[in-house]
Amino acid sequence: MYEPKGLDSASAQVPPQARRVIVWLRDRDTVEQALQSSLGEPPSERDVTLARMGEVLQATAQGLSRQAAAVWAAVPEHVVHGWTEQDPAFAAALDAAAALASAHGIRPGQQSTSAMLRVLLLAMSQGSTKLEAITLAGFRHNRFRALLKASSALEDLLEAARRVRPPRQRAGYVPGGYRPRRPGRKPPPRGGFRLVQRGAPEVRAPDADA
Repeated sequence: MYEPKGLDSASAQVPPQARRVIVWLRDRDTVEQALQSSLGEPPSERDVTLARMGEVLQATAQGLSRQAAAVWAAVPEHVVHGWTEQDPAFAAALDAAAALASAHGIRPGQQSTSAMLRVLLLAMSQGSTKLEAITLAGFRHNRFRALLKASSALEDLLEAARRVRPPRQRAGYVPGGYRPRRPGRKPPPRGGFRLVQRGAPEVRAPDADA
């Protein structure tokens, strides 16, 4: 039987469906790479950027904050800020996506949505604590506690995400899966991220020393 990467033998206690959900959330890039490779060439930086912009817009249209949308799209939050400053078309689309969510009354904290849960699970699987992830996703803490009491499936998903998260570093963890700056290092430049080749193309955060 296939055992998803990153889940140790103790994860057998987590229901298979919960494990599959976490693997699906974490392996989005693998799927995208397989689709792109079938076209005969790796994606360009422009292709990847446009795809990530689309994910930010999708998350925003579902009422998520900019920080949560960055986690959804797997890009650093400062990159999203850079896009809004440098790309008027993206900035306008982002405003329209937020207006769409507002017009339909979608506001984190006022309701609980699957989009919020998706961000929560992504953040936890990337190293955030449950409390940090709940706050990032926009859940009200008392409402989330009530949800946990009423749903064993939700607890299973949280446990599956908890099992795959990396050890926390002393400097703290940056939501989105990118390593924290070390003390004394210069902050990463605003504006973009770069592609690196590692068997298949993937998006990486800018080098802190760049």
